[in-house]
Amino acid sequence: WQEREHQLFGFDLLDPKSRFDRFAEGLEVISRLLQQEGPVTFEGRYFELHDAQLLPHPQRPGGPRILVGGNGENRTLSYVARYADEWNCIMLRPEEFKSLNARLDQKLLAVGRTPESVRRSMMSGCIFGKDQTALKGKLEARGRSLKQALERGMIAGSAAQVNQQLKALSETGLQRIMLQWLDLDDLDGLEALAKAVL
Repeated sequence: WQEREHQLFGFDLLDPKSRFDRFAEGLEVISRLLQQEGPVTFEGRYFELHDAQLLPHPQRPGGPRILVGGNGENRTLSYVARYADEWNCIMLRPEEFKSLNARLDQKLLAVGRTPESVRRSMMSGCIFGKDQTALKGKLEARGRSLKQALERGMIAGSAAQVNQQLKALSETGLQRIMLQWLDLDDLDGLEALAKAVL
């Protein structure tokens, strides 16, 4: 989505449909290079390989684990079902995660994989203060209420509220969460969060 990044690395940004098409082709190419013992030949719209081979071959059988991120119910989850070892969604409320998680299970079964073959993780924003004053200040700095943060799928609140939210996500099948701590200067708050959660 970031034009500057694409310009820096020489990749056209493309329209969303073409981006997904290129991404699917890329997943196919990467999977074959990592998993196939011999040379790979591939002729697609975006990538072309002629007897290409990764050497040395990955030591892990099947190569490194592939993680596909996103919340798209159709294309994204289809790519997860076909290629990924881990699905990483972004800021979903428990009921939203539960629905997409069930949809992913269906897609995995449809391609002959078990639901257990894909780890479920989430990246989420986190707003936490070591006390109510700090929490209120962080919410005000972002121009939103606690309710608004929670509606966006963020993990937010006091230690008890954060633990309750994490428990609710875990109960719907989430196995791992990555909390974005954007308050880089608040190391005391980060330490308080770690103690509260761990």
